[in-house]
Amino acid sequence: MAVYWGEKRYHSLDYYLKNTYGEKLYKIALDAGMTCPNRDGTLGTRGCIFCSEGGSGDFASDRRLTITQQIESGKMRTAGKYAGSSYIAYFQAYTNTYAPIPYMRRIFTEAALHPDIRVVSIATRPDCLNPDTVTLLADINRIKPVWVELGLQTIHEKTASFIGRGYALPVFDAAVSMLKDAQIDIIVHTILVLPGEDLSMMLKTMHYLNDACIQGVKLQLLHVLKGTALAEVYEDHPFWIPSMEEYFYLLGRCIGSLSPDTVIHRLTGDGPRQLLIAPGWTVNKRLVLNQMHAYLKAQDIWQGKEL
Repeated sequence: MAVYWGEKRYHSLDYYLKNTYGEKLYKIALDAGMTCPNRDGTLGTRGCIFCSEGGSGDFASDRRLTITQQIESGKMRTAGKYAGSSYIAYFQAYTNTYAPIPYMRRIFTEAALHPDIRVVSIATRPDCLNPDTVTLLADINRIKPVWVELGLQTIHEKTASFIGRGYALPVFDAAVSMLKDAQIDIIVHTILVLPGEDLSMMLKTMHYLNDACIQGVKLQLLHVLKGTALAEVYEDHPFWIPSMEEYFYLLGRCIGSLSPDTVIHRLTGDGPRQLLIAPGWTVNKRLVLNQMHAYLKAQDIWQGKEL
């Protein structure tokens, strides 16, 4: 018999927030002014192969503003579609633990102390976490809940090398262990349909995350964006990009293979319209989500069904 979280067949972020905080929380994307070891020359200069010039923070606020100013600006931008007053401070652009401890303490504390912020979410790389950084995050976690979003993308080393991730899987395992010891919630970013990966490889990544006992996952469909190294590869050697129906099949299998306890924060993702090369069908986000929910119902799929 199908399992539901509210009206959905998967453990959605919306369901989790309403049951944990009593209301929907809206994310405000922030730019903390950091860079990335894959951009500053430490590991590379162009970022991961799929990463845009904005460091995956294309929807973030202006980094020249203070964190408080960025939060207030974000609130004004969302006023037309969100009537609430509770937000998630989402440090999204680039690698947000790639800075000196005093600087991170100042900006994360500024976000956590803002009266309208309920959660501080920090996107980073596993190789940019160390015991001192995790201790700082634990301190912030005592002010407001902290989520750490780790960019894993895949557990498969050949694919990780192709996308230029820059660290091996044991580095991810060590970061997860540190964060769990500090009782900090972990959200893992994955990318589905990476070149060279078939369904069985994607499912192995899902099973690996089940064993890691993380709190959340983002299932991101691979987007080809202008200005990225991936766009150059796609132009020279076009690789398979799924249709919406093909993606629903792959996504359904992944959802069915995920632990019901894991909150799904994202199901496709949406690249900036002005940068998107492929897949073009992702631009209509509402249509995609409606069709996806209909697909899950028609195929009688729910999170954890295949476990």
